[in-house]
Amino acid sequence: MDLEPKVLWALKKLNLSLSEAANIRLEQINEMDEFLLREYERVAMYKERMELYHDRHIEKWEFCPGDLVLFFNSRLRLFLGKLKSKCSGPFTISRVFPHGAIEIEAHDRHKFKVNGQQVKLYLGSNEEAKTLRSSSMMKSE
Repeated sequence: MDLEPKVLWALKKLNLSLSEAANIRLEQINEMDEFLLREYERVAMYKERMELYHDRHIEKWEFCPGDLVLFFNSRLRLFLGKLKSKCSGPFTISRVFPHGAIEIEAHDRHKFKVNGQQVKLYLGSNEEAKTLRSSSMMKSE
């Protein structure tokens, strides 16, 4: 079955020539390409704006050696329950690395490195930290 005569008959019926139909189709394809390009640019601009928005709301913490911090360990599952804190500590910062890592020291003088985003400043006083340490030592005995 030949499709070409049927196509030519349809073009004659619609009063179009083959070159006009090709030009119309080419214009439609060009319009679609322009539309997709504009949408791509809009998505890129939206993504850039959202990134700036989120970056603006990130809090930068400056830690100094000697600060007291709480360590947030999401993998620590010692205590089951909704109201148990996932933070442990307070720990003392012994060293701050330039790339964001922090070396913290436990009350038993054991030192380990953690990511700087996993620690929060401890807002209590040194006396409270000492009582917390002594109570945790009494529980472990």
